[in-house]
Amino acid sequence: MYDFQVTGVGINTEWGLLMASISEDNGEETPLQVRLNGVATFVGIVGLVVALFVLVVLLVRYFTGHSRLNPYVKGKTKIGDAIDGVIKIITVAVTIVVVAVPEGLPLAVTLTLAYSMKKMMVDKALVRRLSACETMGSATTICSDKTGTLTLNKMTVTEAYIGGKKNDSPDNSSLLSATAHSLIKESVALNTTGSVFTSESGEVEISGSPTEKAILSWGVKLGMKFEELKAQCKILHVFPFNSEKKRGGIALQLPDSQVHIHWKGAAEIVLASCTEYLDADGSCKKLDESMVKYFKDAISEMAANSLRCVAFAYRLYDIQSVPKDEDSLAEWSVPEDELVLLAITGLKDPCRPGVREAVELCTKAGVKVRMVTGDNIQTAKAIALECGILSSDADATEPTLIEGKRFRELSESEREEVAGKISVMGRSSPNDKLLLVKALKKRGHVVAVTGDGTNDAPALKEADIGLAMGIQGTEVAKESSDIIILDDNFASVVKVVRWGRSVYANIQKFIQFQLTVNVAALIINVVAAVSSGEVPLNAVQLLWVNLIMDTLGALALATEPPTDHLMDRTPVGRKEPLITNIMWRNLLVQAFYQVTVLLVLYYKGEKILHLSKNEHDIKVKNTLIFNAFVLAQLFNEFNARKPDEFNVFGGITKNRLFMGIIAITLILQVIIIFFLGSFTDTTPLTWQLWLLSFGIGVLSWPLAVLGKFIPVPETPLSQYFSRLFRKCPCCKS
Repeated sequence: MYDFQVTGVGINTEWGLLMASISEDNGEETPLQVRLNGVATFVGIVGLVVALFVLVVLLVRYFTGHSRLNPYVKGKTKIGDAIDGVIKIITVAVTIVVVAVPEGLPLAVTLTLAYSMKKMMVDKALVRRLSACETMGSATTICSDKTGTLTLNKMTVTEAYIGGKKNDSPDNSSLLSATAHSLIKESVALNTTGSVFTSESGEVEISGSPTEKAILSWGVKLGMKFEELKAQCKILHVFPFNSEKKRGGIALQLPDSQVHIHWKGAAEIVLASCTEYLDADGSCKKLDESMVKYFKDAISEMAANSLRCVAFAYRLYDIQSVPKDEDSLAEWSVPEDELVLLAITGLKDPCRPGVREAVELCTKAGVKVRMVTGDNIQTAKAIALECGILSSDADATEPTLIEGKRFRELSESEREEVAGKISVMGRSSPNDKLLLVKALKKRGHVVAVTGDGTNDAPALKEADIGLAMGIQGTEVAKESSDIIILDDNFASVVKVVRWGRSVYANIQKFIQFQLTVNVAALIINVVAAVSSGEVPLNAVQLLWVNLIMDTLGALALATEPPTDHLMDRTPVGRKEPLITNIMWRNLLVQAFYQVTVLLVLYYKGEKILHLSKNEHDIKVKNTLIFNAFVLAQLFNEFNARKPDEFNVFGGITKNRLFMGIIAITLILQVIIIFFLGSFTDTTPLTWQLWLLSFGIGVLSWPLAVLGKFIPVPETPLSQYFSRLFRKCPCCKS
């Protein structure tokens, strides 16, 4: 009968404190949110300034009698009519603000994130935090663990050094001395967190971590009787495996009252605590320098062949020195020196199929893959070479290849300097991974981290994107993550990057489309207001354009599926502007075209169309301007699909929603022109004017192709503006 004392529950336990720390929201905005806030603020301010300017101009022209329609005449215009005129002018100004403010931007972002989240489930990625989708598209580096992510997580013992020599057949118990056979079975069966269950039919089921399962399977092949050994021995004290010390131990009392202390862990660490080794005949021999070198060379050779090296050691202990009372026994420090080396095993965990191609795809896309593992540095190097993280042995030099202990001993500034050069970190602790993530973020990287253990939680939480493993991942790791990789496969992580870039690209497409409409509508109304005292696009028409631009445009462009072309780009990171120079070029070309054509129609429409200046013909001209403007946006929506490609129709048949929205918008436009004239202040157009409207819209396609031949500078325009502001005496502060 055991007595237990509860010292803490809930938040007061180590697990509770860890869960509380990972549940805290640090309020940090994603890189895209920062960019979107800047764009929305800028566009909103510009729209407000333009609206105020138009309001002042229209009011001045109205009250000075210079409006083309219904001018105010002092002493003749009734107060009610004057108020109506002012209200109409204010309505136009307010509508300009509504059109200018990108209220459809949050909708577009939410739609594309939700669409991507649903589609990513098919690619074995469960998104827990929506914003993580787009953040993954900005990732510049991925810190991946090894076991289960880059490898299959199916370990087997393939090599063993027992009795001071290599055992060519590690499963053959006849090659072992009786002493070695007994002690190894004892160590494997009792110094473990796994278990072995034998059914009545004789089938053996093994549970535990992949490493424990591999070692227990080896023990079963050696003839180990798991339950029998557990029943015979009394466990005095357990030192659980420690990720810092890289080993775990146990103290046992045998039926003959002998006390054996067994240790198991990282081969070079356990070897360093040994003073003797078990010889081929089962006797203990002194571990001299030559044998130490022999075993170290054996460990290096196995590690170079991408084997995980695990060593087993034991020592006898005087039973009289074992604490007698329970409290003292609980505080007892199990001796970990003067050990006898029993065996060094090599566990093979093959790389996942397709992982090398996935790493190469990341490298091509400008995303640096770094492997962070607790394995021996030579094992880590071999796996990295096999996976393509290291291209050759020539790359495997410090600081490209570094041990966790070496990294944590560096100063904070040195860690920041070295972090960007690291490709592989071996013998790392969870804290080393956390330090690496912090250092990379300070260097300006957008960091993604994969992890499956409870100890990975801080690094997963600290990273810009935490990716937990769905199969081997603990609940704490999953709670700390933003995305759960359901198949534990690195190839699925690369698919998440692809989807993330698609989210970012779709948002850019929508912004280019929206800003083109904004710029064209604002310029047309401002120029018309200043020159004539009225605007060609009235409030209802602008609101309809706003509906096309925001809601329907967001639906059409936010659901574009990802293409392989996305992985040919470099990551945007934290500092790249949301509106690129290519987007500015496309935007300005289309806006200039629309403004030029529509203002020509506005000022010279009567002459070009052979119309008189009566009220009906003026309404026909304004209806044509409105119709041409809407159709220009419809055709430009195709251009927005492929901002940097000549073929804007590629893959369009796969996006039925896009084609459906274009069709619905066109049908609604026809209904507005023919049947809702009293509401929108329009009049039905002849087929010739409809053809002219379509011609104006269609011309945007060849114009977009020609515009893409215009070279753009590599330096973002935002940097030019910031330099100008720094030179301006008024802006230096």
